[in-house]
Amino acid sequence: MYLEAWRNGLKGITTYRPNNVIGSVLSVEPAKEAPQDLSASQDGDPDRRITLNTAPSPALASLKWPNRPKLKEGNPSRTYMVEGDAGDFAVVVGHVENGRKTPFECWVNATEEQRGLGAIAKTLSMDMRCRDHARLAAKLDALAHTNGDKRYRFELGEKTVYATSASAALGQVVHHRVEQLGALEGLPGAPTPVMDALFSRKEPKSGTDGTMSWSVDVLNPQTGDDFVLFVKELVLPNGKRRPYSLWLVSAYPRELDGLCKMLSLDMRVIDPAWIGMKLRKLLTYAEPQGDFFARTPGSDKSQSWPSTVAYMARLLIHRYAMLGVLTEEGVPLEDMGVMVPEQADLFEAETSVTMKPVAKQTLPGMR
Repeated sequence: MYLEAWRNGLKGITTYRPNNVIGSVLSVEPAKEAPQDLSASQDGDPDRRITLNTAPSPALASLKWPNRPKLKEGNPSRTYMVEGDAGDFAVVVGHVENGRKTPFECWVNATEEQRGLGAIAKTLSMDMRCRDHARLAAKLDALAHTNGDKRYRFELGEKTVYATSASAALGQVVHHRVEQLGALEGLPGAPTPVMDALFSRKEPKSGTDGTMSWSVDVLNPQTGDDFVLFVKELVLPNGKRRPYSLWLVSAYPRELDGLCKMLSLDMRVIDPAWIGMKLRKLLTYAEPQGDFFARTPGSDKSQSWPSTVAYMARLLIHRYAMLGVLTEEGVPLEDMGVMVPEQADLFEAETSVTMKPVAKQTLPGMR
C-alpha cells in the first residue's frame, strides 16, 4: 500500500484495522453466499434429495430407553469373538426379556489397535434402543461397509465371514444378532420416526461448484493422533446452515471412520436434539492413557480431555453453536417440535407408558 501511494505521488496515507470494538471507518457488506442447491439429487438417487415437507412425529420419544436401563438382576447377552491381523476382540450384544427378546446395547473388548471401536458401540447402543427398525438396519448396513486395511474373520452361524475393518466386523456381528432377535422385522405400517425425521436419507451430493466445509486440526500427543477434522455443510430450504457429513484426514485410528459414518447419519436428522444427544454422550468417553491437554473450543483456556473422541464431540458441539443451532452445552437453541425432551429411564414403566404421536405441522420456510 505504501509503495502504491509513493508511485502515485501522494503526500500521506492512513491505514486502519477494523475490529469488533471500534468498528471501521469504511465497511463493505460481504456478498451473501448463494445457498447450495442440493434439493435435487446429483446422481438420480431420490434418497440424496433434501426434503422437508412436514414435521414428523417425535423421534426422540421413540427411544425405548434414552439411557441404559437399570437391571437389578442383570441381563442375558451373547459374545462373539473376532480374529484379526491387528489383534482379536470380543463383541457383546445384550438383550432384555420383557415379553419378547429386545436387544438394547453392545459392548466391545478390544485391543489398542482397535481404538475408537468402543465409541461406535456406545452410539450404536442408543440406536438399538430406538423403536425404529429401519433406522437400526440403515446404521448397521453403513457400518458393515466401512473399509480398512486389516483383515478380520469370525463365525456367524455356519458361515465364516471376513471384513477389512474392525468397524465392518462390528456392524456385521451386531446385525446378525439383532436379526436373530427379530429387531429388524417391522410390522406392515410400523412407524419409522427417526428415518422420517431425516432431511436426506443418504449423503447429499454437491454439483461441480462444491459445498462449504469447516475444518480444524486435532493433535493428541498421548496417542499420536494428528489429523484434520472436516465437517461438510449445506443450506437447508429454510435458509439455515447445517452440518451433514463428518470426515477425518491424516493419522488417526481407522475405526473412527465407522464413528464418522454413524454421526453423519445422525447429523441429517432435522431436529438437532438428536445429534446433540449423541455428542453429549461422547463427551465423557475415555480411553486408557488417551487423555490429553488441549484448548477449549471457543475459549482461550485449555483443559484435559479424556480421549480424542471426546474432544471431537466437543469440537462438533462448538461448530453447531457457531451456527446458532446448539448451545455450547449441546442443547438445541430452538425447539422444533420434532422431538420431545430426554426422559427418565422408561424400562420399569414400559407397560404403563404410552407415547402419543404429535400432530404433523408444516415447518416454516420449508418446502
